[in-house]
Amino acid sequence: MIRFLLKGILGDKSRSLLPVIVVCIGVSLTVLLNCWLKGVMGESLVMNANFDTGHVKVMTRAYAQEAQQMPNDLAILGADTLTEQLKKTYPDMDWVKRIRFGGMIDFPDEQGETRAQGPVVGWAVDLLSAGSKEATRFNIKKSLVNGKLPSTAGEALITHDFAEKFKVNPGDEFTLFGSTMEGSMAFKNFVVSGTVRFGSNVLDRGAIIIDMADAQQALGMEDAAGEILGYFTTNQYDNAKATAITTSFNAKYTQNTDEFAPVMLRLRDQGGMAEYIDYSTTMGSLMVFVFVLAMSVVLWNTGLLGGLRRYTEFGVRLALGEEKNHIYATLIYEGILIGTIGSVIGTGIGLSISYYLQEVGVDIGGSMKNSTLMMPSVVRAAITPTAFYIGFIPGIFSVVLGNALAGIGIYKRKTAQLFKELE
Repeated sequence: MIRFLLKGILGDKSRSLLPVIVVCIGVSLTVLLNCWLKGVMGESLVMNANFDTGHVKVMTRAYAQEAQQMPNDLAILGADTLTEQLKKTYPDMDWVKRIRFGGMIDFPDEQGETRAQGPVVGWAVDLLSAGSKEATRFNIKKSLVNGKLPSTAGEALITHDFAEKFKVNPGDEFTLFGSTMEGSMAFKNFVVSGTVRFGSNVLDRGAIIIDMADAQQALGMEDAAGEILGYFTTNQYDNAKATAITTSFNAKYTQNTDEFAPVMLRLRDQGGMAEYIDYSTTMGSLMVFVFVLAMSVVLWNTGLLGGLRRYTEFGVRLALGEEKNHIYATLIYEGILIGTIGSVIGTGIGLSISYYLQEVGVDIGGSMKNSTLMMPSVVRAAITPTAFYIGFIPGIFSVVLGNALAGIGIYKRKTAQLFKELE
């Protein structure tokens, strides 16, 4: 029977073409919206995790209270030992030391006098050790505009916009001024190995990345680190696992009242990320639900109108002796077939557009020049497993529902009334 109905749908374009087109449009828009929301919200979460929060982060209690000020005088001492302990206790995570700092960099002229100065925010990460994934987390290779990655001690990366502002090129020298862990003046000479553009205005205004060993030497932080970040090997944040790990770690120090005792925080416990995650999840689900509901109403009306136009056909079929239940069942099957055909085509179209937006993205940097949020200026869609089936919800259900409501008229149809209409 399915083959017979399918031939009827494909053969009678007046009955099936419009519903299939409407279903295609609705499903493709549903898939596209879902992928777009997942991409925009997901990229901001990944960028914050890679640059700032990690999936979990270990700090001293005192540092955690003032983390936004980067108080390296409250940093972790014995960071190497603590990092090794974390690796042994939680081997399914990648643990890395970092130092965040602020400072001033001075560019000299040919006579060694100050040519230009500018404030920067800095990251000290492990760039030179074999097997380090830090360059990948910071997406340095793809973000590199000029020059190369640091390959030896004393080399640094600066943001390209900052370099253009002060007319700095790879190979130029500069002096980094800051403060040591003890609060005294710190300065160290570096060579610009390359310039990078991260795609976030907050970072691109003025940032510097140096190797961890150089930062420890320059800031007087040997065997110390401001933060120790942990990342799941899957590179995906898992709140349940993060909660279990932080609970286990913090339980070891509950009796320790020292303000310099380590404390572990989840990603969602830092910098207002809990509100962001909850808000983005709620709003994303709400927007998709509202859109799916709206498309369902549109497609439902399409199915309803299509069924009502066939009112005379139902009467003729009844007059020929076909049972009402059989007519009603074939109407439902037709709705399923039309919904499936439209949903498959619509999902393919939606995924194709989403893939393009995932690879190319949309540049919103012009509207974020004064933004203080750490989010990419080029936003992209993200194709997730949900995208492969979410369009079938309005695509099939609504058409079937429309046909089901229209089919109620079948049971009200009377053969005697049909002959009067035919006269």
